[in-house]
Amino acid sequence: MATIGDLAPDFTLPRTQNGGDEALLTLSALKGKKVVLYFYPKDNTPGCTTEALEFTRLSDAFAAADTVVLGISKDSLKKHENFCAKHDLNVILLSDAEGDLCETYGVWAEKSMYGKTYMGITRSTFLIDREGRIAAQWPKVKVTGHAAEVLQKAEELG
Repeated sequence: MATIGDLAPDFTLPRTQNGGDEALLTLSALKGKKVVLYFYPKDNTPGCTTEALEFTRLSDAFAAADTVVLGISKDSLKKHENFCAKHDLNVILLSDAEGDLCETYGVWAEKSMYGKTYMGITRSTFLIDREGRIAAQWPKVKVTGHAAEVLQKAEELG
């Protein structure tokens, strides 16, 4: 699992096109900026929609803090595009369809609901500093107010 102080594991994943020309995004290409990686379970579910909307509402403040926000789930790029269009999202969503990045960052875990266990993404966020190191992390995120908390930490990094 990636932890505070570690060099953030690099990756290249397909991205939504809102605000970008490239079909793929590589983390190391963002070196020099701060980056928020927020992992979430599934597009168009209540908690995930609320989280994406909160990051979208604060997108200007994140931009002012020179911070790129990236949402990551195992959903397909097509589902991401539909999710963005349906809710007018302006955050970049990445498709980790194979789940390799979720494994690398340690967010793919056993979960339980209604007495049944299954594997899924544990809602988690990582803040990466300008040098590419993990500066903060939030495991098992509670959605309400989370984006504002991440923004505050990004602003503190300078």
